[in-house]
Amino acid sequence: MPLHVPPAPAPALRSVLAALGSPTAVREARTSALRSVQGPLSPELPLPVHVLDRIAPTGAAPLTRLAAWRFLIRSEGRAVAAADTVLTPDGWTFSHFFEGPYLASTELAVRQAEASATGCQARLLSIPELYMLTLWLHGDTEADPSGGVLAPTDVLVPLAPAPPGIAAHRPHRVADLLPVISLRVAPGPLLSSA
Repeated sequence: MPLHVPPAPAPALRSVLAALGSPTAVREARTSALRSVQGPLSPELPLPVHVLDRIAPTGAAPLTRLAAWRFLIRSEGRAVAAADTVLTPDGWTFSHFFEGPYLASTELAVRQAEASATGCQARLLSIPELYMLTLWLHGDTEADPSGGVLAPTDVLVPLAPAPPGIAAHRPHRVADLLPVISLRVAPGPLLSSA
C-alpha cells in the first residue's frame, strides 16, 4: 500500500478511547449519528490536521502548524463521526466529536490515494481563509507528521464541499494549487469613495 498513515500519539488515541467509553461524552455529542449507534465504536484512520494560516504569494515554502489529530469513528464498517484531539500543556486530549460531509469525502480521497502508484504520507490540511479542507499527500513517508512544510511536489486533494471553482477530489500538486489559492484570498482593489 503506497499510502502511509502515521501512527497518532498514544495519548491522543487514549483520549478518544476514553471519550468513546464515556456515556456522557457520547450522549452530549452534537452528532446524532454517534448517539444513535447501537454497536461498538472504534477510532480509525488517525490523520494529523495541519492549518495553513496565511497564504502569501511569496516564493517561500508555505509553513503549516499542527492543530489536531483526527480519527474517523467507525461502527459496523462505516464512518459515523470523527473525533479531534488537541495539544494542551498536559499533552494530547480529546476535543470534540463531529459529523458532516467531510467524513465520506475523506474516506473517498483516502481510497483514491491508496490506489495511486506513488508512496506518500496522509495528512489533512485546513485552509481557513477559503473554508477548505484537503487531504495532503506528503511525499516523504518517513517524515515527522508534525512537520509543516508543504513541498511543491506534495499533492493536495480538496475535500467536498470545496470552494467554488475548485473541484473536489481532483489531485493538485502544491506548486499548481497554491497560486490559485493565493489569487482567491488576495485582497481586491480598494474602492474609491469619490
